[in-house]
Amino acid sequence: MAMKAHNSGHEVLIHLPMAPLSKQPLEKDTLRPEMSSEEIERIIRDAVSKVPNAVGLNNHMGSAMTSSLFGMQKVMQALERYDLYFLDSMTIGNSQAMRAASGTGVKVIKRKVFLDDTQNEADIRRQFNRAVELARRNGSAIAIGHPHPSTVRVLQQMLYSLPADITLVRPSSLLNEPQVDTSRPNLTPPKNGMPDTPRNPFRGVKLCKPKQPLEPVYASRFFSVLGESITQSTLVQYMKLQWQGWQ
Repeated sequence: MAMKAHNSGHEVLIHLPMAPLSKQPLEKDTLRPEMSSEEIERIIRDAVSKVPNAVGLNNHMGSAMTSSLFGMQKVMQALERYDLYFLDSMTIGNSQAMRAASGTGVKVIKRKVFLDDTQNEADIRRQFNRAVELARRNGSAIAIGHPHPSTVRVLQQMLYSLPADITLVRPSSLLNEPQVDTSRPNLTPPKNGMPDTPRNPFRGVKLCKPKQPLEPVYASRFFSVLGESITQSTLVQYMKLQWQGWQ
């Protein structure tokens, strides 16, 4: 299907499941905040191999994942490796996607309208018109939906009579449009992702015990050794040579 879409001139994106806040069964390879960078990279690498010609990635669900700064930073590192942009479905208002992409080469764009929260055709038509109004007001608006029969029917009707001042464009053509990050930083570490207390680095290390009691070091001997080390230092020797040259 990806090859067919690409050959037809359409832009191909990976639609990847990410963990939601709600408790529900998760698909295999759903991205979760507590996953390691290596595991997230493996899942994205596998998705790239299965969806040829993909130029971006979009999240399916994902309110738990996209609201985790630590989780999304790992996602952005992987996306940068594969030169993919991120289309944020904005399943949660405080998405950390843009914040996580800061410092990387990953571009982030945001969904403005969900076409089919319901499969009622009147609702879908209303959402389509809302996308048109937002595009007129702001210059562009990204609307996303699902391949439900009702959604397809509405799109066939509405696109045929698209207003003259509205142009359909590929998502990637909006990558350089100004984006506003309204999120608040979420620095909460993912569960099981970081230990609550640092591990004692000396735990389990055995100390060597001397075979005989150590001789005490008296103050006079201490200062004698200290004085010898100072007089033999490179800096003092250099100063002595300079002083001899001045005399």
